[in-house]
Amino acid sequence: MGFTFTSLDLPADHAALMQFMLSNEFPFHVNVRPSRTDIERRISEGEFGGPDHASFWVQSESEGRIGLVVLEDLLDDAPLFDLRLSAAARGRGLGVPILQALTAEVFQRWPNVNRFEGQTREDNIAMRKAFLRSGFIKEAHYREGWPVTGAHPLASVAYAILRQDWETGETTHFVWEDLIA
Repeated sequence: MGFTFTSLDLPADHAALMQFMLSNEFPFHVNVRPSRTDIERRISEGEFGGPDHASFWVQSESEGRIGLVVLEDLLDDAPLFDLRLSAAARGRGLGVPILQALTAEVFQRWPNVNRFEGQTREDNIAMRKAFLRSGFIKEAHYREGWPVTGAHPLASVAYAILRQDWETGETTHFVWEDLIA
């Protein structure tokens, strides 16, 4: 199954963006159910487009539009991404092929990018495995770093892939505990 990324075009895609964001819950995101006000604020603040952000519809060859990805910090050499799949697309093993296609898209489209990063909360096991199976490695574990509405914060876990690892298919590892007190 192949995936492509079609640029989100605001204001033309405003209604489609609202429909997607308001008709799905995103259980592993900080804001599980964004409101119309939240989304309008994000649009007005340039979080879906502009020099430092880019947003794309995730398109499946067989199903059409199944998700949204927002790239942040594109002016740096290490952008981050926020991936949101529709409820119907989740739990079907699409994370790895989408993440692999997204990584290729980022490294091919932005030659200044040297590393590509993502974060998730500690209990999002499917996404954490998708990171590892896509060549990303765990680089940080922020204890109690992910706010959870009405509950104790969870850990935020950060993963990244280097351009050279993507190009060669080899994963560059590092010593996690390199210093002894």
